[in-house]
Amino acid sequence: MSRLEVKKVQLSDKTWMDAYLDEKQDKGCDMCFANIYLWGRKYKTGYAMVNDCLIFADLTDFNSVSMPLGEPEKVKQAILTLEEYFAEDGKPFALHLTTPKNVEQLEEWFPGKYQVEYERDLADYVYEREKLVALSGKKYHGKKNHVNKFKNLYPNWVYEPITDENVEDCFQMGLEWRRINDCEEDEEKLDELCVTFNALRLMKELHLTGGLLRLEPDGDVVAFAIGEELNKDMYVVHIEKAFADVPGAYPMINQQFAEHAAEGYQYVNREDDSGVEGLRRAKESYHPAFMGLKGYVTHLDNS
Repeated sequence: MSRLEVKKVQLSDKTWMDAYLDEKQDKGCDMCFANIYLWGRKYKTGYAMVNDCLIFADLTDFNSVSMPLGEPEKVKQAILTLEEYFAEDGKPFALHLTTPKNVEQLEEWFPGKYQVEYERDLADYVYEREKLVALSGKKYHGKKNHVNKFKNLYPNWVYEPITDENVEDCFQMGLEWRRINDCEEDEEKLDELCVTFNALRLMKELHLTGGLLRLEPDGDVVAFAIGEELNKDMYVVHIEKAFADVPGAYPMINQQFAEHAAEGYQYVNREDDSGVEGLRRAKESYHPAFMGLKGYVTHLDNS
């Protein structure tokens, strides 16, 4: 849109952007600076300021923008300004990644003006941390068995927080994971691994935390995970990698990371499934407490 200057997100933007992002307590995993920055190249995500509010949009040819972030009255005015931008550009107004609270606020400000379509593929899986750690009860019997199998097969396993001293071991494991999974032939996996390596490289700058599983006596890393605080009640897991041929490695890093990295939080957000059937089954098998819905808002008369 001609009047909306969309800029590339830079690492140096983190501090001031977090001031906006951290005010949104119902935000999904997409509204973390780390995700915005790390996936920005893949999805061509840029930002703009409208009436002192922060929005995100496609850097090239976009047809929607994110819900503005800022003080409520300024957000309301930003919506009206965005309406003008879309109209001048000859495009129908649209907001993406809107939460139910966003929709409630829009309805309060502009009754009957908008409609929302929630996108199941983008819904975040949110779990009670204590259940991911304890794996108690019939629902988690299978997961508990996988964890116990790992412990029995590898009695000398070790969990470690990722630090400057061991992060290189995670890089080496990631390189081996790339080879085993033929990532050079799979663009999606290659993109995901690129994000993983950049997250490992920029953990301090992005304020990320991580944990790994190591098998002694050889000291081989067989799994690692990376995440951060999403809000005061919730920790989000951005990245999880494990060797599929190490029985129980995935359930084990899931359980250990929830126990250690997410300590003190009520919920663990494990992001969305992007509509991938296998990933959906895996995430549903951990029985989420609720789904963090995100929708696409348009004018009611656009239906």
